[in-house]
Amino acid sequence: MKKHFAYAFLLIFLLQHVCLFVQVEAGDGFIRTRGIHFMLNGDPFYANGFNAYWLMYIAADPSQRSKVTDAFREASSHGLTVARTWAFSDGGYRPLQYAPGSYNEDMFKGLDFVISEARRYGIKVILSFANNYESFGGKKQYVNWARSHGQYLNSDDDFFKNSVVKGYYKNHIMTVLNRYNRFSGVVYKNDPTIMAWELMNEPRCTSDHSGRTIQAWATEMASYVKSIDRNHLLEVGLEGFYGQTTPQRRNLNPNFDIGTDFIANNRIPGIDFATVHAYPDQWVTNSNDQGQLSFLNNWLDSHIQDAQYILRKPLLITEFGKSSKDSGFSSYQRDLLYNTVYYKIYSSAKRGGAAAGGLFWQLLSEGMNSFGDGYEIILSQNPSTANLIAQQSHKLYQIRKIFARMRNIQRWKRAKAARRSDWTNRNKGKRIGN
Repeated sequence: MKKHFAYAFLLIFLLQHVCLFVQVEAGDGFIRTRGIHFMLNGDPFYANGFNAYWLMYIAADPSQRSKVTDAFREASSHGLTVARTWAFSDGGYRPLQYAPGSYNEDMFKGLDFVISEARRYGIKVILSFANNYESFGGKKQYVNWARSHGQYLNSDDDFFKNSVVKGYYKNHIMTVLNRYNRFSGVVYKNDPTIMAWELMNEPRCTSDHSGRTIQAWATEMASYVKSIDRNHLLEVGLEGFYGQTTPQRRNLNPNFDIGTDFIANNRIPGIDFATVHAYPDQWVTNSNDQGQLSFLNNWLDSHIQDAQYILRKPLLITEFGKSSKDSGFSSYQRDLLYNTVYYKIYSSAKRGGAAAGGLFWQLLSEGMNSFGDGYEIILSQNPSTANLIAQQSHKLYQIRKIFARMRNIQRWKRAKAARRSDWTNRNKGKRIGN
């Protein structure tokens, strides 16, 4: 009875809000935003998804591509709809970009395969252009390239300021956006399989706590991306730390300052939606499990509220997880964290709120133990967590289905009213009956 009552309540609520969505009719497969919601072909879109940074790296070797296929097949069978992955690998071992503007075609074909395979399984992708960290090159590699060409640079944070480095980075953006996919035959900037671009994975500028450096950089780069590609959404790649724009919120941050500002950075024109990451086991290490869950609840509540009422943009929780390497770890504790994140998303979504989905870190296929970092989920080997993931997919799908049904009712009502109006106009002044 409770289940049916809750369903009826949700139906009534969505009926009251369906008028927000009926005007969006585009059916081209691109995900767009309308206010605080993602929209796909005229209906609200909710993302239950995953991170898999390794997809391009593995797919670059044709003999290993079955692992990518397996990941997408398993993800799809659990209702997952979005994958976030890297569109970078700068310098070092098996790079995508081995020098500024010079690319490894085999690696690019790997990314081509990833996108085409995601399309085959009905999964959208978020592609990140660069890394803050040294893994796969990161901003350090860009700075080193500039140094080798005569630029005098003091720190890796010059990535955000130096004109030569920014030129290298813009060239990479242009190259990715204009890439012709060898498998699908679609240029990336025209491919609706891609949900969004990400400027950088977790940008940080610890040399400027004011946030002005990253604000200026993100503003410039957002404008550049949009000058080439107006089809796709764009996000910064933020972890969600508050800055000087909202000093009253800074007490929610973990005890470090990395030069970003959740509010100011996401207000930038061209940034279409906000992101937040959630790693209580890394950020509040002195707290027990209950303390970490308390932090997580406050962290998510504040960001969902601010996305809805201050930013007026959708919010995606683009990374969250709990490491099996934590002291005293159990799958029950990890499931509590997943359930907390999923509940916050669903509670917001069913009320028409700004929380639009979550992507856990990270999905692996079987036989990929060397890629494990403690946060990995192999769906076939983690049944309790996999069940939570599938349940969340179903819940979000039900909300989308109800909105679609309500939209069809609104269409029928408008068509009926139009027919009645047309009949009235045609018969105006005529006698009806005897």
